Amino acid sequence: MILDVLLWVIVVPSKPMKPCRYPGCKQVTSALYCETHVLNKKDTKRGSAAKRGYGSRWQKYRRVYLINHPFCVECAKENVITLATVVDHIIPHKGSLELFWDESNHQPLCKRHHDIQTQREDGGWWDTKKGLR
Repeated sequence: MILDVLLWVIVVPSKPMKPCRYPGCKQVTSALYCETHVLNKKDTKRGSAAKRGYGSRWQKYRRVYLINHPFCVECAKENVITLATVVDHIIPHKGSLELFWDESNHQPLCKRHHDIQTQREDGGWWDTKKGLR
C-alpha cells in the first residue's frame, strides 16, 4: 500500500503535460512553454508593463486621454469611425520619460492600427538578429 502511494506520487505529475505553445514545437510541458522557448518570449527581456512605465499612473492618464480623444486617428483618415483603445506614442519613447509623458507625442489608435504601426516600427514580428519579439 505505501509503495503504491509512493509510486503514484513519483509517477503522476502535479500538472497535466501539454504541448508547448511555441508555434511548431512538439515538446510537452506542464507550463505554457517548454524550457527552450520560455526564454525566447519577448516580455522576459523587456520587463513588465509597470517596469516599462505603464503602471497605475499611465493607466489613469490613458483613461482620461481616451475620454478626451475617443476615436482612432488612422481610421478617421479612412473615413471610418472607430473607438480608440490604445494611446500610442507617435515617436517611440525608447525609455525617455520626456517623450513618454509628452501629450503632443500621443495619438489615439484602435488595436488594429496600433498593431500595424508597431510592426512597421519594430520591423515586423520577427527580427533575424534577435529572434522572436
